[in-house]
Amino acid sequence: MGAFLDKPKTDKKNEKGGNSAFKFATSSMQGWRVDMEDSHSAKVGLPSLPQWSFFAVFDGHAGSKIAEYSSHHLIEHVLSHKKFENFINNGEKGGEMPDEDVKEAIRDGFLNLDLKMREISSTRNDNDRSGSTATCVLISPQKYYFVNCGDSRSLLCRDSKVHFSTEDHKPNNPLEKERILNAGGSVMIQRVNGSLAVSRALGDYEYKNVESKGPTEQLVSPDPEISVVERHETDQFIVLACDGIFDVSSNDELSDFIISRMEICDDLVKVCNSVVDTSLNKGSRDNMTLIILAFPSAPKSNSEAKKREEEMEEKLKNLVKEICSEVKDEPLEIGGLMQTVANRQHEIKNLPPGGGVYAKRFLIESVFKEVYTGKTASEDS
Repeated sequence: MGAFLDKPKTDKKNEKGGNSAFKFATSSMQGWRVDMEDSHSAKVGLPSLPQWSFFAVFDGHAGSKIAEYSSHHLIEHVLSHKKFENFINNGEKGGEMPDEDVKEAIRDGFLNLDLKMREISSTRNDNDRSGSTATCVLISPQKYYFVNCGDSRSLLCRDSKVHFSTEDHKPNNPLEKERILNAGGSVMIQRVNGSLAVSRALGDYEYKNVESKGPTEQLVSPDPEISVVERHETDQFIVLACDGIFDVSSNDELSDFIISRMEICDDLVKVCNSVVDTSLNKGSRDNMTLIILAFPSAPKSNSEAKKREEEMEEKLKNLVKEICSEVKDEPLEIGGLMQTVANRQHEIKNLPPGGGVYAKRFLIESVFKEVYTGKTASEDS
């Protein structure tokens, strides 16, 4: 279940890039966890397939080895499949493969990678007990292949609404629970054998030792769920994120928050960082990793949205000052202030949807320090 720090590590690692069809950015934060076990992959243009791209988030648990190795090698196992090799050798690099061929290559890629990592672990005799979820999108010229194994999640925003999202693989899901029970396991406190919170993952080999069952019939399965979605000109963005993000935000909340941030900022890295910071402020205790792919139809920053944001922030500052003045002679900590502001946030219009006052914690802290010490947060840091 993981151990926690006394104070969260808020340093972020970022990456960005893109091509004529989209741009992307990533943000990763260790947060309250003792170790950073997340990893990710971002590849614009694939070997021998320049018009295809691949993105993935890997949420490791009980260690980082499986997540890290998967981030480097999963797409290799997919592209080395005979279906892709035949497609490339036939000179159809700019075209489309049959969906079933792509699905077969992805599924076999997952299973072969899982077997390979098990062999490596056995050869090294390191008894690695780590595992990792995986949420991915393989982008062809005309389609998205969404791939999910575990409880990380991907979503597609189209026409300012969540058009598609992957489904989490949890032990208490009926089909997942049936497989676990058939393999001789149990589901207690919504965990496999009362311990593991996901029912599908790469690694986790201690849950994959039932000799009478195949690799996809074990207590924990490496079998990915694959969904095909046609690309459309009204597609705005894709999000891939670990459960450290989705534990504190629903699909709609996250989508609405990203839209609101895009309307005031053209820097996709800053948008990603806003999501991660807000997730921490909303109470996430996990590692957090996020990838956003923005398409030409994604929201653009505009003067009206920026004006609304400025007016909202001014009203929020005044509210914070009012609250501080009401309790000026009493001890007040930032946690108590945040809760008080949250209880009165209905008084402030145009707070970021899906984020509320938690998206403005830095501003609230800045006013708090100014009132009590005469310094702004930036001056104090």
